[in-house]
Amino acid sequence: VQLVESGGGLVQPGGSLRLSCAASGFTFSSYVMSWYRQAPGKERELVAIITTTGGRTNYADSVKGRFTISRDNAKNTVYLQMNSLKPEDTAVYYCNGGYAYWGQGTQVTVSS
Repeated sequence: VQLVESGGGLVQPGGSLRLSCAASGFTFSSYVMSWYRQAPGKERELVAIITTTGGRTNYADSVKGRFTISRDNAKNTVYLQMNSLKPEDTAVYYCNGGYAYWGQGTQVTVSS
């Protein structure tokens, strides 16, 4: 099983980033997928979650209206579109598959 995140980086406040997570080694379309993040000195928190078909999504209150989770089951990939980024969004972002599998994380830094 492998989950590989990409798309992180340094962005100014108000900017946008799109994270991707490419999955392999399991039946991607059968798994709920989610994004978590962990800021320095804080616990890992759930950011967004999407059902197997993409028909339902849910978000942490802190990112509602700014972040969008989506998936492409044909490409075994889940995405996180992040808009109107704030300094408090700075964290390592992790992809999770089925509450069981984790990626290595990608750093997102929001700073001027």
